[in-house]
Amino acid sequence: MSIFDYHRRPTSTTRVGNVEIGSLHPVRLQSMNNTSTTDIDNSVAQAIRIAKAGADIDRLTAQGVREAKCMGEIRNRLRQAGYTIPLVADIHFNPKAAFAAAEEVEKVRINPGNFVDPGRVFAKLEYTDEEYARELQKIEDTFGPFLELCRQHNTAIRIGVNHGSLSDRIMSRYGDTPAGMVESAMEFLRVAVRHDFSDIVISIKASNTVLMVNTVRMLVRAMDAENIHFPLHLGVTEAGDGEDGRVRSAVGIGTLLAEGIGDTIRVSLSEEPECEVPVARELVDYITARASAPSISGTLADSYDSVTPSRRATRAIGNIGGDCVPVIAGFDKLAAPLLQLSASMPHDVITSQALTNPNKAILLSSNHANPVGELSAAIHALTIAGAANPVIARLDYSGIPADKVVIRASADFGALLLNGLIDGIDLVADTMADEDRNRLALGILQAARRRVSRTEFVSCPGCGRTLFDLQSTVKTVKSATSHLKGLKIAVMGCIVNGPGEMADADYGYVGAGIGNVSIYRGKTPVEKNIPSDLALKKLIALLKADGKWSDPE
Repeated sequence: MSIFDYHRRPTSTTRVGNVEIGSLHPVRLQSMNNTSTTDIDNSVAQAIRIAKAGADIDRLTAQGVREAKCMGEIRNRLRQAGYTIPLVADIHFNPKAAFAAAEEVEKVRINPGNFVDPGRVFAKLEYTDEEYARELQKIEDTFGPFLELCRQHNTAIRIGVNHGSLSDRIMSRYGDTPAGMVESAMEFLRVAVRHDFSDIVISIKASNTVLMVNTVRMLVRAMDAENIHFPLHLGVTEAGDGEDGRVRSAVGIGTLLAEGIGDTIRVSLSEEPECEVPVARELVDYITARASAPSISGTLADSYDSVTPSRRATRAIGNIGGDCVPVIAGFDKLAAPLLQLSASMPHDVITSQALTNPNKAILLSSNHANPVGELSAAIHALTIAGAANPVIARLDYSGIPADKVVIRASADFGALLLNGLIDGIDLVADTMADEDRNRLALGILQAARRRVSRTEFVSCPGCGRTLFDLQSTVKTVKSATSHLKGLKIAVMGCIVNGPGEMADADYGYVGAGIGNVSIYRGKTPVEKNIPSDLALKKLIALLKADGKWSDPE
């Protein structure tokens, strides 16, 4: 099998109730309730909607022991109604809640950044080797008994690392880095291996797709080095709502799925949770169908780093390639001659044409069932041959409904952009108006962190911890600030998702209590616990004070 063909990363199997997760099983779909876990009636009703939408697994927040016990009642009522969907308790800061939940539901998600260590306070601490070793022993002392309790109750565990919620201890050695995120997971995995506990799923998430993709790849490499092969859960945190949320999720999750990485996914949208499931279904079905695609021959260029790839070195031809931002064919004026080639051509023909026409950019198309694989193989052949022509990838989604084009194009072009292989995109879709198609192309480029054209919004999907009407708040904040350029604004439902989880946002709007909001500049609170009806005015005032505001045209 060629390296450019689709094939799943081999993993062990983890059982979550009646659902098995791993490479021998279909990629499983998940969602999460946004109801209060203590509101049992509404939680059960929403879990049923999530199950009917096609989710394999559902998650609820468990802030404390009370909520963990409520999850047991929710589970019982679902079973009485004929629904067998496994439930996952989402735990932050409270190991007692995790121990209680392990007796009530099929799976418990813990965050290694705050399961043993206190909540991150962004302090710069230093540890001697002896102090660090004592801190690791605390993990063994707390997590070890939790593993044994889960074994007794056949309860699976997700070790879920989120960018922005690393412990101060990890920060002291690794900083806020991919290496720190990976080590945060590996510390807990090593304890699980020592205890011979195998019902484990791992996730490493971030709102930054580049960081998320590269860190998951780094984790896979680290696990392989220690002969650990647990299944992986994929997600882009705080992806947002609408098209932006779908694009960001498809870029990040789709890139990894195309490489065979990922055994269960959640598309996190600031919408009703059942809306997440059809998006996840479309993404998984589109990528995994490549298992039956014709094989693609090719060789990776020696210079290519498969974990943290850099942009392919090309000469700038007009405004294409080199250090120029990626272009959009049909939208940007292309100040360069184009050589139109198909990735299905023999590679020696493609490279010969490129070397014969060194001053032309290549418009490279693919109609293969695995277009990312075919285009990647051809572009690597160009690199190996020493051809420095920039490449615009052309993919045709004619006849496909617009909502599916959003998912498919984001996954395809996103992978090529994140892997540094292309210098532009030509997105053909006859089911979309030109304005919509160009907006989608710009959204893909921004989600891949290759070209900034508008304000970027990140928002959590909401859960039982959310302290205000998240969906309407997101729409209100976007309506007031979407005309601004080059900013990243986060809207977070509670202190768990902010300030840590808003990661690299410039400004944050974070739930601080019932009816109250805190406004952040980066990770620093500027206005604390202000009434929610004043919060938007305070955010705009801060933007004006920082010179980041302009009136809408």
